[in-house]
Amino acid sequence: MNKINGLLIIAGLVAATQPAIAQQNWPARTVRIIVPYAAGGNTDFTARSMAAKFSEMWGQQVIVDNRPGGATNIGSEIAAKAPPDGYMLFMGGASNAVNMSLFAKPPYDTLRDFAPIVLCVQGANLFAVHPSVPAKNLKELIALAKRQPGKLNFASSGLGSSNQMAGELLKVTAGINIVHVPYKGNAPAIVDGIAGNIEIVISGVPAMVPHVQSGRLRAIGISSLERFPAVPDVPTFHESGLKGFESSTWFGLMAPVKVPREVVAKVNADGNKVLAMNDIRTRFIGEGIMPKGGTPETFTQYIRDEIAKYANVIKKAGVQQL
Repeated sequence: MNKINGLLIIAGLVAATQPAIAQQNWPARTVRIIVPYAAGGNTDFTARSMAAKFSEMWGQQVIVDNRPGGATNIGSEIAAKAPPDGYMLFMGGASNAVNMSLFAKPPYDTLRDFAPIVLCVQGANLFAVHPSVPAKNLKELIALAKRQPGKLNFASSGLGSSNQMAGELLKVTAGINIVHVPYKGNAPAIVDGIAGNIEIVISGVPAMVPHVQSGRLRAIGISSLERFPAVPDVPTFHESGLKGFESSTWFGLMAPVKVPREVVAKVNADGNKVLAMNDIRTRFIGEGIMPKGGTPETFTQYIRDEIAKYANVIKKAGVQQL
């Protein structure tokens, strides 16, 4: 009997060490990064850039798995419910903060279901108007909106987008009434802005730069706290009088919440190494996104703050839940 008990104890100890051994050998096979958008765009570009470097570092294939739809809820839910073994990562973003308040019953909880790993990049929203709009800066735009409440429209790439949230934040912060018009992507929104069919266009920096430089749209301000390298002459809203105004696009790596801590630590360390590489920094800045980095703890707090900020914006702006 003692011999049997001894064998059972040994077997239990061996079983207990198996996860640790597996984690030390991670990754031992292909790693997937779910992107909740179609191929193309800055989220996909960020994920593919990181994946290529990880493949070189880890000696395993790291591939991007695009799962668009449902205002990013489809891909986000798949990632949240994936086995927490480290072989399914997720390139989350601002929508994962916004959707916690925008949807009455989101199919996942960002803070409960994900383990944040590393904040990869931040972008900014550029506000521009058609040249016929009699406002050359933010102060004049706010004054115009106050003289004509409910008459100025702003275009975004869709419901729940960071573009919409930037516009809603402006409404709440400046105390103005401008009307949101959602489009199916940045391209049609910008086309209608250039045509003069809508007064204000809000979009990520890369898509807007050519049209601002050509004079087909007039830049009013940018939503980052600091001026952006791609448009250094465009002032921030913060410096234009709306102190503390910030509405960033951002993307960062996450994993299902019960992923081993050793995997989180490795992906975080290697992710920071990638984000510090000169070629990656040059590529990202050229695309209008700024490489970031940091610890899982700072990323977790950042997400927590973003969720709280947009919950307040959605409530105060009276944005209808989906």
